[in-house]
Amino acid sequence: MTMRQVVLDTETTGLSPEAGHRIIEIGCVELEDRLYSGRTLHHFINPGREIDPGAQDVHGITNEQLADKPPFDEVAEEVREFLAGAQLVIHNAAFDLAFLDAEYARLDASHGSVREWGEVLDTLALARERYPGQANSLDALCKRLGVDNSGREFHGALLDAQLLADVYLAITGGQVALTLEAARAAEGPRVSIGAQARRGPLPAVEVSAAERDAHRRRLDAIRAAAGRCLWDDFATGRH
Repeated sequence: MTMRQVVLDTETTGLSPEAGHRIIEIGCVELEDRLYSGRTLHHFINPGREIDPGAQDVHGITNEQLADKPPFDEVAEEVREFLAGAQLVIHNAAFDLAFLDAEYARLDASHGSVREWGEVLDTLALARERYPGQANSLDALCKRLGVDNSGREFHGALLDAQLLADVYLAITGGQVALTLEAARAAEGPRVSIGAQARRGPLPAVEVSAAERDAHRRRLDAIRAAAGRCLWDDFATGRH
């Protein structure tokens, strides 16, 4: 069975939905079996209220930029369908989920919690467990784990979701998890890296057309969000 995860981030008008603050941007990146599927969801949203200056300093989004954007009720069903049934991967999940729950409660007072749609994995809690006593903001984790966030002048929901996906995969052991069958095939005495090197070079693995296409879509998404992609420098020999 495919494991489907959605890495999610939001930007808001302020810090508290209880004070009437609203979501103004939502960005989601889909993973299937810990690989990028190429599917994303991204919306700017007209909150129907002013953005607090302190929040604008963080994300750089202005009231004028949102004037012609749809209200949340026009994207609510699309968001629900994208999130439903997936494990949600969120940094400081309580913040984003509180805002999502408040938005859906405005549309339907009987709405429960987004947590009922699927399991939630809070990467902030995961990072605090892995790196106790250290800074565990998204920027700090990018630096610690070697994730390039040089294009992050401001917070942005889709860019931050993409960075968080990279951080999550790095902090939990890389992109490819062993399937049960692969794990069984790998049973036996462990071989050190040095012993493997003495046996000869590792075999080359052919990349499938689907994997090349997923890689291309991932690079296109990075270029769209950040304006540039370091991979282009490597591909052209400018590194």
